[in-house]
Amino acid sequence: MNKPDTALVLRSDNDGVSTLTLNRPEALNALSPLLFEQLRSHLDDLAASPDTVGVVVLNSKGRSFSAGNDLKAIERGEHASSAYQQAETLDLIEAIPQPVIASVRGHCYTGALELVLACDLLICADDARFCDTHGKWGMVPTWGMTSRLPERVGPLVARDMMYSGRVVDGVEAERIGLANRCVSEEQLEESTEDWARSIVANSWHTLREEKKQMRLLSDFSRDKGLKWAREDGPGVAPDMLQRIQDGFQR
Repeated sequence: MNKPDTALVLRSDNDGVSTLTLNRPEALNALSPLLFEQLRSHLDDLAASPDTVGVVVLNSKGRSFSAGNDLKAIERGEHASSAYQQAETLDLIEAIPQPVIASVRGHCYTGALELVLACDLLICADDARFCDTHGKWGMVPTWGMTSRLPERVGPLVARDMMYSGRVVDGVEAERIGLANRCVSEEQLEESTEDWARSIVANSWHTLREEKKQMRLLSDFSRDKGLKWAREDGPGVAPDMLQRIQDGFQR
């Protein structure tokens, strides 16, 4: 499914990889309530399409991933369509069956940082700039920052980023574990595509179950999680034997 260029979030599908693109480059892809509505609509559709889409990529048009929440929209009094629209959209990114890769260049500030933290994986350009500015504006995180950032980078680094509001560049983001990979700006698009292709080539059954189990078992004790995985898991993929045979023939 493809959306017209007037959409705030574009979608394109290619051989099992669905790419969602933030499309407000003139506003540095600021996260307005309407943009979130469109993003949620795409995610709802993807959640219902596990057999046709295996991997999702979230990227942006223009020189920045996103400058964060649309402060001008807040100033104008624009409101989300529901009380927890943005936070629930981020929760949905974690909950959809497919692995989600965030591909980041330029600014990735505050609300945008919260958005990419909800994604399973993150690749960034060396010109990426990550920053939490909640303190600068007198705001308090409500979309999951205080849970997801410590989970991603550890509590000490998370406190530093949140308390100081300092900027973390792409190279440091990879070093501290905020990003899986950092590449040159010129390589970002190709590297993202290659990574998505390497993942979507694997069993979608396995990908879905690995994502589901990591989320589900995080709430269990370690012993209970180990027991669940060996006794209550769904078993192997229907095409496992064919995959093994194909592997031996290569």
